[in-house]
Amino acid sequence: MRKNDFGHELIKGKIAEIIFELMFRESGKFSVFRFGYEYTEEYLAQHRLKTKFPQVINNISDSPDFLLITEDKSQVYLVEVKYSSRLFKQDMVKIADKLNKRWEPAYLFVVSKDGFYFDPANTIINRKGEIKKLSEKWISQGIQNKNFALAKEFLLDHKHQSKPSG
Repeated sequence: MRKNDFGHELIKGKIAEIIFELMFRESGKFSVFRFGYEYTEEYLAQHRLKTKFPQVINNISDSPDFLLITEDKSQVYLVEVKYSSRLFKQDMVKIADKLNKRWEPAYLFVVSKDGFYFDPANTIINRKGEIKKLSEKWISQGIQNKNFALAKEFLLDHKHQSKPSG
């Protein structure tokens, strides 16, 4: 592993999150809220040792990246976002299992070299790591194509074969 691989993968994960957020906002079907620990960690980290309920902070530290709410407010989705140049079934099961244990129901969104993938965590587990491509019922093909061009420009340099990050 090269010295700056961690930083490189961290940046790719953040870009994947930005692309997810852009697409789902542009669809007009959802309100999109950042939900992950990284958005509250500065404040929470100050109080981790002082709190009488450290499990609450531990739960938040494993929270998914986004909360999606349908425009009619009838559906709410928790979504973990990852970047992975290649989809390894064992990695998808591991991520989905961790997500599902604490946040069921939750979804996994993956930016990969051949497209966007999106499924409920429990479905990924039941299919032993298979995750389906993002359906047009969620995001139109036009919006997907435009944002996949961004993914190719910023993420998919093909020099690294990376494990999921984000």
